[in-house]
Amino acid sequence: MQKKKVIRETIEAIIIALVLALIIRTFVVQAFKIPSSSMEPTLLVGDHLLVNKFIYGVSLPFTDSKIFSFKKPQQGDVIVFEFPSNPEYCKGFSSIIMKRIENTVERRDVWQFFMDDCKDFIKRVVAVEGNVVEVKDKKVFVNGRPLENNHGVNIDPSIYPPGHDPRDNFGPYTVPKDSVFAMGDNRDRSFDSRYWGSVNLNEIKGKAFIIYWSWDGIEHWVRWRRFANIIR
Repeated sequence: MQKKKVIRETIEAIIIALVLALIIRTFVVQAFKIPSSSMEPTLLVGDHLLVNKFIYGVSLPFTDSKIFSFKKPQQGDVIVFEFPSNPEYCKGFSSIIMKRIENTVERRDVWQFFMDDCKDFIKRVVAVEGNVVEVKDKKVFVNGRPLENNHGVNIDPSIYPPGHDPRDNFGPYTVPKDSVFAMGDNRDRSFDSRYWGSVNLNEIKGKAFIIYWSWDGIEHWVRWRRFANIIR
């Protein structure tokens, strides 16, 4: 009997721990890894960071609704969000699979398509609803003025002319209601709102606030100096 009691208590403890971990991950904080160079030099490939998931409101599972919103994203915030190009792909397995089967010509893995479309992006808020954004020869303007507290860097000296590519010349574009305009700090190597438009507030998962681990995959060493760095 004593042995059965110990086993039952152990199972109960494990279940409670899993439930608490799920609640924390869903509503409070979640870990993310930086996969690309689009946010350099602020965030490097291999940085692992924590995201505050409740600051912009708690997302209700299986819905587009949020509750207990403390604030809206502000210019300069580093946010994590669902890629907004095809948001319907992330709302149900049946519709995803059917869309992919119908639209796929080559014999490729449907599950991989799903993962690619629903991966999370991390960018910096450049403008909020009602703002007018324009990029002129790589320089970012908001409401006709050069972007303040600009974290962006340009590594490619060449400039694409207007109409060729939105990277260096874009807009003017007015950010819609309940949306933000997001860009990567590495302006020349970022796939962002210049290409696919604004990000709806319901697509935002949270605000990145601290780096808790960083691994250099090229040099194969830990970046100790990046530990506990606050993301600004």
